[in-house]
Amino acid sequence: MIKVLHPGFYSTIQDSGRIGFQQYGVPYSGVMDIYSAALANHTLGNKESASVIEMTMTGATLQFYYDTYICISGADMVAKINDTNIMLNKSIKIISGDKLTFGKLKKGFRSYLAVSGGFKTETIMNSQSMYKGITTQSRISKNDELKINTNTYYIDNKHALIKVNNELYFNDKIEVFKGPEFELLSKNQQEFLFQMTFTISKDNNRMAYQLLETLDNSLEPIITSAVLPGTVQLTPSGKLIVLMRDCQTTGGYPRVLQLKESAINILAQKFTGNVINFKLV
Repeated sequence: MIKVLHPGFYSTIQDSGRIGFQQYGVPYSGVMDIYSAALANHTLGNKESASVIEMTMTGATLQFYYDTYICISGADMVAKINDTNIMLNKSIKIISGDKLTFGKLKKGFRSYLAVSGGFKTETIMNSQSMYKGITTQSRISKNDELKINTNTYYIDNKHALIKVNNELYFNDKIEVFKGPEFELLSKNQQEFLFQMTFTISKDNNRMAYQLLETLDNSLEPIITSAVLPGTVQLTPSGKLIVLMRDCQTTGGYPRVLQLKESAINILAQKFTGNVINFKLV
């Protein structure tokens, strides 16, 4: 058992998402940064889809009552075991009684904690991803007791080297495809999208990232149509909204761009005041 002494700012259990239920209005959910979560799981020999704890901006404080291995990837929140700093992207042996804490955010925005075998929490619609209205909890809370799969066998490879893609933290280029309504934009509007540097507003979360800079817009709303994580919507006021993992399944705003999967990972590690540029691929 792992006891949550402090949950951090916004920490949830996530896996690869709730696939195949969008026709019922159920969001995909799942980890915001698939690359970092998969890296943590692969390091421990878990399946890529194994559940992890996703921590946003600040880390949790956890007390372990199992002997196990953990790996932390994604944002650097200065993780410590019993007040001793531990490395990111490396398997760390945990002894029953150990306490995991986090300090000041140094880079990125979301950190991922994987445990050997993954977490054992409720599975709804083939996923453990927490989402309000679907799962009992929408985030982990103080005094929660989290179970993990203990019937796994893991051999620590202390000399394994892992190459990490640091583009997640230092790249401001967000690669996109043309959205279904892109061609409805004027040539000037299209050029604006790729020449402007956009700033992430304070309105950013697992559902969507809103951008501060606006685009002159005279397009009419569209008939409600399907949207996906990574869809960029253009509102009547000219605001651009980038949908993220917990986004709705349909929308009535023009879909002017669609992020590449890797671009969603990059955006998930950015926060208020960071800047991005769209790059057409």
